[in-house]
Amino acid sequence: MNVTIAGHTRYYRSVAFDARKNEVVLIDQRLLPHRFKLLRTRDYRQTAAAIRDMAVRGAPAIAATAAYGLAQAARAFRGTSLSRFEAHMARAFDTLRSARPTAVDPLNALTEVMRASDAGHTVAERQALALAAAEEFAQKSVEDCRAIGRHGLPLIQDGMRILTHCNAGWLACVDIGTATAPLYAAHAAGIRFHVYCSETRPRCQGASLTAWELAHQGISHQVIADNAAGYLMQQGAIDLVIVGSDRVIARTGEVTNKIGTYTKAVLANRHRIPFYVAVPLSTLDWELESARQITIEQRDEAEVLGAWGIEWDPVRARPKRGARHVYVRVANPASTALNPAFDVTPPELVTGIITPRGIFRPTELWQRRSELGPGHE
Repeated sequence: MNVTIAGHTRYYRSVAFDARKNEVVLIDQRLLPHRFKLLRTRDYRQTAAAIRDMAVRGAPAIAATAAYGLAQAARAFRGTSLSRFEAHMARAFDTLRSARPTAVDPLNALTEVMRASDAGHTVAERQALALAAAEEFAQKSVEDCRAIGRHGLPLIQDGMRILTHCNAGWLACVDIGTATAPLYAAHAAGIRFHVYCSETRPRCQGASLTAWELAHQGISHQVIADNAAGYLMQQGAIDLVIVGSDRVIARTGEVTNKIGTYTKAVLANRHRIPFYVAVPLSTLDWELESARQITIEQRDEAEVLGAWGIEWDPVRARPKRGARHVYVRVANPASTALNPAFDVTPPELVTGIITPRGIFRPTELWQRRSELGPGHE
């Protein structure tokens, strides 16, 4: 997508790879919306740290980053021994996979890159195949998002008020996004609509990232407190909810997504508002039998007890001169916090799953596995 900084507009992807330097290039999402900076990771350990520390986040973007990280590890290997190369790759695979455990996309991406690399007969062949597979995965992610936009476009009607949660935009997906894909398609088609970005505590990805994206694309939007969604639904001010997901259990249709998604789904169901989940095929988990088997990431309590932001001049409505990016404690100093990063929404609360192949009821996914499952992408 296009980003305008200091009056200059340029196209960026949230994740890219510099083959000449063997570096993964990321938009550092921790600094947005106040500062735009590219982060370069020089080895797979730094790449895993960028995932773990949420310099990059969003399941498809993490997946592309992990894929590039594994290719980066392959290309950094020196020597011709296949056995040593395989041991090196196994270490890199495990390091990247464990950086954030809840989303299934990174595991799928790493598996694809490893499988492609294993087809090589020499170390050099495997290195080349690994990078080619990572590039293919990233490009396929973009194509999936574009297709999600096409299939989701008919859902967006003129004058609609649409609620999103967290960030399932192009920052989270290499380009275009999942939940935002129908919005960008509708905007390009001249359809008028308004988006409510729920702030998404504790890291505020809705307020900082989705709102930043929509502002750069010129889409009408407002940030709301997470707890305001029920009020707006009760007032008839929300017509549609679209969110992304980090893992959808194909057998059951259960949706794992950013904490607070389940709350939005319950509210939407109570007020008879359509609730859609937009995902690329890499987000579908065909192995687990239940969402109870998913490891729900428990993050640092500091995220709940405080917040990051920039020093702000309320009179001039702009950052203070020489403003710093600072952490501010807001909770009682003697208190601790619990910080689960994700929750699970049961299929009966989901109107439909928007995929690159069309829109399906959650319970249809397993029936359509020959069309949607691995090997049919």
